[in-house]
Amino acid sequence: MSAPQAPVQRADFDQVMVPNYAPAAFIPVRGAGSRVWDQAGRELIDFAGGIAVNVLGHAHPALVGALTEQANKLWHVSNVFTNEPALRLAHKLVDATFADRAFFCNSGAEANEAAFKLARRVAHDRFGPEKHEIIATVNSFHGRTLFTVSVGGQPKYSDGFGPKITGISHVPYNDLEALKAQISDKTCAVVIEPIQGESGVVPADIAYLQGARELCNKHNALLIFDEVQTGVGRTGSLFAYQHYGVTPDILSSAKSLGGGFPIGAMLTTEDLAKHLTVGTHGTTYGGNPLACAVANAVLDIVNTPEVLAGVKAKHERFKKRLEQIGEKYGLFTQVRGVGLLIGCVLSEAWKGKAKEVFNAAEKENLMVLQAGPDVVRFAPSLVVEDADIDEGLDRFERAAAKLTQA
Repeated sequence: MSAPQAPVQRADFDQVMVPNYAPAAFIPVRGAGSRVWDQAGRELIDFAGGIAVNVLGHAHPALVGALTEQANKLWHVSNVFTNEPALRLAHKLVDATFADRAFFCNSGAEANEAAFKLARRVAHDRFGPEKHEIIATVNSFHGRTLFTVSVGGQPKYSDGFGPKITGISHVPYNDLEALKAQISDKTCAVVIEPIQGESGVVPADIAYLQGARELCNKHNALLIFDEVQTGVGRTGSLFAYQHYGVTPDILSSAKSLGGGFPIGAMLTTEDLAKHLTVGTHGTTYGGNPLACAVANAVLDIVNTPEVLAGVKAKHERFKKRLEQIGEKYGLFTQVRGVGLLIGCVLSEAWKGKAKEVFNAAEKENLMVLQAGPDVVRFAPSLVVEDADIDEGLDRFERAAAKLTQA
C-alpha cells in the first residue's frame, strides 16, 4: 500500500510553482474519452485536447495498454543503445510520409530546434558559413528555447532574454511577394506552419506554400514545415503537407504524436539526414521506449481511413453549428481552420476578449482554448463522439447567450 497523499488545491500553485502560467481555477483529476472530472467531481467536456495533443481523448484503452505493457518491460536505455519501439515508430513514420529518416526528441520545441540546426548544418557543409539565414513568418510560433523563440515571429515571447540569435528574419504570413523579396542565396531555410496555430488558426493558401517550395528550390534553401500542431491527423490527413500537396524537406511533429505522452520527431530525407553525423546533435530521453510505444499505438489508430475521414466529417459538424452560434449571438464573424483545428474569429465588439469566452465556457462545464486574444480555438480529440460534439456545443451556446446578454 502506498502512503496516503497530502491534499492539494489550486491555491498551492501560487505558493510553490514558478508563476509563468495562470491556470484555470479548477484542477482536472480524471479523464475518459472527451470528458474530464475535476476535484469536486464536476464533469466537463473537453474541446481543448490538451492544446491539440490528446488526439484519442483521455485514457484511451489502446494507449493505456501500450504504456502499461512497455512500463513492465523497459523504460529507458538512452541513445547509447537503440530500442524496439523507437525503430518500429521510425518505420511507421517513414512508410507514411515523404521522409527516409526520423529523429526523436521530447517536445515540439526540440523537434524544431533539431530542424533548424539541421538546416544550418546542411547549408554550412554544402555552401559555407555565409548561408545561414532563416526566414520565418510574422506571428509564427515554434517553441520556447532561445533558438526556436527567436525564429518565432512574436517578439513578446523573445524580448528580455539577452541577445537574440542572429540571421533570422520575419515576413508576413501568406504573402508570397514578401517572401520573394526577402529570400536570397544566403537563406538556408524557410520555416512555415501550414496552419498558424497559436496566433489565430490561420490556414496557408495553397499557392503560398507552392510558391515557397519553388523559391526554396531556386535558392538552394530548405523548406521546413512546423507541423507540431497540425500533424498526426489533425487536418484529416496524417500531416497537413499531404492535405496541401506540398512536400517539405524537413518536418517537425510533436503534440498529437504521443496522444498526451511527451514525444517529438523531426522527419527528413536521407540526403539531408546524413549531415547530422555521430555527436552533432542529441537528447538523453529522446526516443525512449515508453514514449515510442505510446506513439506507435497512436499512429496505428489515427493513420486509418476511418479516423481520418471522421475528422473531416466532425469538422463539418462543428463548423455548421459554430457558424449558427456566431450569427445568432454576434459573437464571432468567421469560423476557420482545417479538420479539428478550428478558430472562431471574434466580432468587433468582442475583439480582445477570448479569455472572457474561455471563462464563460468553463462556467458551462466546457473546456476550450484561445489562439491569441481575438480567436477562440477548438482542438478536440480526433475521435470525439458526435453526441459529445453536440452536447459540448450546446454548452458553448449557453455560454455565448450568457455573455452576450450580460
